[in-house]
Amino acid sequence: MDAAMVTAIGALIAGPVAAAAAMYGNRGATRAAREASAVTGYDSLTQRLVAERDKAEVDQAKAEQRVDDLELEVARLRLLVRELGGTP
Repeated sequence: MDAAMVTAIGALIAGPVAAAAAMYGNRGATRAAREASAVTGYDSLTQRLVAERDKAEVDQAKAEQRVDDLELEVARLRLLVRELGGTP
């Protein structure tokens, strides 16, 4: 075998190997992009859930304060009714 034959055989082998490597690299890049998109979506969902939870906690605290205020008002009105001679 002379040098030209070895070079030709090397070129024939290197072509498909390079094509396979490019396909594999493209698949890896596509997979990485898809996983990055999933992680970004997960982070976004987590942030929205945390914000929703924080809002719900604030709403709950306000509702509990409102209940306390209403209980005080009911007690005050009952006392007023008793003072006026009625039965609550």
